[in-house]
Amino acid sequence: MVIAVGPAFGLSQTTNMVGLSHKNILREVIAGIEEEGLKARVIRCFKSSDVAFVAVEGNRLSGSGISIGIQSKGTTVIHQRGLPPLSNLELFPQAPLITLETYRQIGKNAAKYAKGESPQPVPTLNDQMARPKYQAKSAVLHIKETKHVVIGKNAQELQVAL
Repeated sequence: MVIAVGPAFGLSQTTNMVGLSHKNILREVIAGIEEEGLKARVIRCFKSSDVAFVAVEGNRLSGSGISIGIQSKGTTVIHQRGLPPLSNLELFPQAPLITLETYRQIGKNAAKYAKGESPQPVPTLNDQMARPKYQAKSAVLHIKETKHVVIGKNAQELQVAL
């Protein structure tokens, strides 16, 4: 099971757009995966800052073909090998509304997909004002992450100490 993070995750950016630390986000996602009896690998993707393409690179390196892609700003996706980049198993586009509990459930669901199960989608909040409220901040964070993209650079496995 692979967790694929964007190129700036935990480096130049250490929190998501509402201040949740990347360390705590990883802790929860990994805990959810481990609760389902699987082990997580974390990789940093350099070729793109787009969460869909980060996830696609992750599932190429995943034995199960399932990966979780996480951008530094917090946008997250569960993806399966063989699907087009924008066809996800589950998408969590409203990063400001994703809680640590939600990240843990994302880990659990991804592990269930990896085991061949069909879990219920992770419940998410919806706030029509989240987009206008956070749109400028989201754009700035994405630009900052994109500055760390290195075309052609292979993903790097990370040793995570939580």
